[in-house]
Amino acid sequence: MAGGKETPRQKMIGMMYLVLTALLALQVSNAVLEKFVFIDKALNTQARVVEKQNSKLIAGIEAEVSKKGKRDADMKALNKAKDVRNSTIELMDYLGKTRETMAEITGGYDENEQLVGAKDYDIVGNYMVQKPNGKELQDKLNAYAQKLSKLTGGDFEPLAKDADQLDIAKNDPNQKNKSFAEYYFGNTPTAAGMATISHLETEVLNYEARALGNLASEVGAKDVEFDKVVPLVRPASNTVASGGKFEAQLFITAAASGTNPVFMYNNKTIPTETTENGIKYGKIEFTASASKYDPKTLTAPASFEAEIELNDSTYKIKHDYFVVKPVIQVRSAALSALYMNCGNELDIQVPALGTAYNPSFSSKEASVVKGNRTGLVTVIPKGRSKVKLRVSNAGSALGTETFDVKKVPAPLIEITARGKKVDYEKGVASASLTTLKVSAKAEENFQREVPNDARYRVRKISVKLARSGRQIKAQDFSSENVDLRSWRSLYRKGDNLIVKIERVTRRTYQGESERSVPATTIYSIPIN
Repeated sequence: MAGGKETPRQKMIGMMYLVLTALLALQVSNAVLEKFVFIDKALNTQARVVEKQNSKLIAGIEAEVSKKGKRDADMKALNKAKDVRNSTIELMDYLGKTRETMAEITGGYDENEQLVGAKDYDIVGNYMVQKPNGKELQDKLNAYAQKLSKLTGGDFEPLAKDADQLDIAKNDPNQKNKSFAEYYFGNTPTAAGMATISHLETEVLNYEARALGNLASEVGAKDVEFDKVVPLVRPASNTVASGGKFEAQLFITAAASGTNPVFMYNNKTIPTETTENGIKYGKIEFTASASKYDPKTLTAPASFEAEIELNDSTYKIKHDYFVVKPVIQVRSAALSALYMNCGNELDIQVPALGTAYNPSFSSKEASVVKGNRTGLVTVIPKGRSKVKLRVSNAGSALGTETFDVKKVPAPLIEITARGKKVDYEKGVASASLTTLKVSAKAEENFQREVPNDARYRVRKISVKLARSGRQIKAQDFSSENVDLRSWRSLYRKGDNLIVKIERVTRRTYQGESERSVPATTIYSIPIN
């Protein structure tokens, strides 16, 4: 639909969209129409990727303007870029609401999150063509393109063209006289209409990317400039155990080909080496030691001086570091206690050992699984007794860490009707009470601390329809999705739907199924 450079993925999606549009005009089978659901998802994914890239470009423009001292010309370009971003957000919000409206007016989504009216040919067409919504959409899209042209000085063609302006339709006697709304939404199934909106979203974001690119070039946001030469020490670690080796790279942050800097440490020339990127640096290596440590921090301050001679200039730097006694550090989402029968992931480090650190772990009170990187370990307590985790390095014992063990918290139940949480005080309208989804959610801290153990599923639900203390109907369900369509004729205002959670299971870190008891098991839903 629009001009501008596109990635191969964007071109592919655009071609798929045009082909499916052409097939739609030929009244093809439902099987083909269902492909619009897939193209809609693909377009949505592409839009999110471009949206993130555009946000990064805005940040790049702002950083470059700040770096250059916020000059008037640069600030003008930045303000234009922000105007582009705000206009895009406003238009994307409008397009998103249009998609939501299309889904809503055609029946919304079923319990499997499938579009109920995906194949309906009339409702979306009436909404966009017979009503002014299609014309309003066209005006907003084209006004957006005009605004980008004005802000950037670039050539942004109209985003929403009538059929006689499109190569694919202008020579077709059956299509060329159609307006934008008629061509894209007339006699169109809901799935195709929503895919069209998604396509427009990608076009809007591509336009935004072009506009931001034009504005970025005005302040050099895409360029990298070096105007200073700064000496830098990059150590392997700023904490070194007494008797261990200190290693660091001494180099300049801006380099030019043909230069031969001389690197010095404590008034002595050190060997010059080269990184894989061609940047020269001096390698510093010595054995660190200390005679007195701070009793509170177990560290001792130390320092050295380094120099870089480049052409006729000498750049000096003093680097401070600390010599530290070996100390075990345990990092975890929750250090106070471990969850019983759960995979508690711990990150156990001894910074003082640096690259010499190669630990092993053992415990009598828990199963221990070594992780895929140094220091990472998963501890699975077998019971409620304290867990003692022994840490060794290269066969030598470093110490023992002790942890309390706590029970897994009860899961929380969430009941939704048509995607909305049930209000147990106000109740639910009988017309909306066709399906329920009953989900078990992990307690917030438990979910954060051991996500691989916070996987719940409701296995059995008992549902009863009660009226004035009498049971009208009862049924058991063996999944989270409760189909109540056959109950609708029984509902009366003032009735209550009693939902009892009979069985909930939790899938553990080790893939086993464990029974859980929710904090609340019985819920009453008033029917209005």
